[in-house]
Amino acid sequence: MNPKVIKAIVNPYYGFELVLNQIARFVSDEHFVKWKYYLNFRKKLNIKNPQTYNEKLQWMKLYDRREEYTQMVDKYEAKKYVANLIGEEYIIPTLGVYHSFDEIDFDKLPNQFVLKCTHNSGGIIICRDKSVLDTNKAKSEMTKWLKKNPFWANREWPYKNVKPRLIAETFMSDGRTEETGLTDFKFFCFNGEVKFLYVSQGLEDHETAGISFFDLDGKRLPFKRTDFRGIDSFTPPENFEKMKEVAAELAKAVNNPFIRVDLYEISGKIYFSELTFFPCSGYLPFDPPEWDEKLGQLITLPAN
Repeated sequence: MNPKVIKAIVNPYYGFELVLNQIARFVSDEHFVKWKYYLNFRKKLNIKNPQTYNEKLQWMKLYDRREEYTQMVDKYEAKKYVANLIGEEYIIPTLGVYHSFDEIDFDKLPNQFVLKCTHNSGGIIICRDKSVLDTNKAKSEMTKWLKKNPFWANREWPYKNVKPRLIAETFMSDGRTEETGLTDFKFFCFNGEVKFLYVSQGLEDHETAGISFFDLDGKRLPFKRTDFRGIDSFTPPENFEKMKEVAAELAKAVNNPFIRVDLYEISGKIYFSELTFFPCSGYLPFDPPEWDEKLGQLITLPAN
């Protein structure tokens, strides 16, 4: 029996979510986010007077829809946007841009590189040795990703009009092992101000990945995600103070109620990763759960 069917039998809420995703294009944005919110939190979404962090992100999905957000989430176009603000030196070099997998000339790529979809989250293939890359598998996965518009799965409006493409990027390593991969420094910015960050390691493998929240002095905060193991501490990167300045500059430029600015430090240099409007698509599971409301107080939504 299909594993999804088994899971749906054991967990009816999961089954309802599968059905919702199948009929997504026939459901209005407001009804969709209300139903999905209920399936994730087992409570009604207060969209008229949102109070929690996750509720306010759902509100932003529906009502904070500036055209320029599309460029900010496009993995290729976002580089241009950020470079214009803080400089090309923060941008991971692009090796090629393609409309289909068949356009990629692997002979022109170095032995190590990264392939990404420009229009979604998680559509990535990391090549550490071109001689053993399974190109047939990579083509199957990336062709499938190119056909999907991620907007329909969660109604994250910035993704709706992103042109589906593939990019090849320079492979980057910060000296950690293949198992842990790059360390992401993800700065949570509320109405243009950096308030805290979370540090993530090993996101290539959900089972071994670690995520924890820290204040801007590097002290672990008293809440966590329930879907990842925690990290007790982290060694602040060499340019941690500069990272905070870069995150603040980008957040002020976006100038919206909430944005997450993701950065790396590699060989003593800061690199831009991405701008994220809806971490966990606004279904971020906090532990203790009261922090959902406490962090919601940091977001000031515009008057209706």
